[in-house]
Amino acid sequence: MPKTKERCMYHKKLESDIRCPLEYGLEVFGGKWKSRVICVLADKKILRYSELRAELVNITDAVLSTTLKALIADDIVSRKSYDEIPPRVEYSLTEKGLSVMPILQSICDWSCAFYKKETDKESSQCMKCDHK
Repeated sequence: MPKTKERCMYHKKLESDIRCPLEYGLEVFGGKWKSRVICVLADKKILRYSELRAELVNITDAVLSTTLKALIADDIVSRKSYDEIPPRVEYSLTEKGLSVMPILQSICDWSCAFYKKETDKESSQCMKCDHK
């Protein structure tokens, strides 16, 4: 029986099924880099790509680009391009992105309170959070 084009295509076994609001939130701003990008933009307000990359020292261009695209698609980050030579693009948080900061701050506060108890190490501060 000859393979048809449809039989060769990849199909997800499970469709996305986010039913819990927490799952949605973690999908939008969770993970290693999304929260870091949000925190840096909250601190610096507006950054060009190269400036953002410099702030996130261990990120690759591919990961930063993918992360920015996802945050833009979720209306967390705004991308503004200027019709100039050389081209200029700036990134900043949207209103929705700014609304995430109290949540990330709460997570950071919780982590600082319990990190040492769990690991016997001092937590290093990223200097983007407002620790008390």
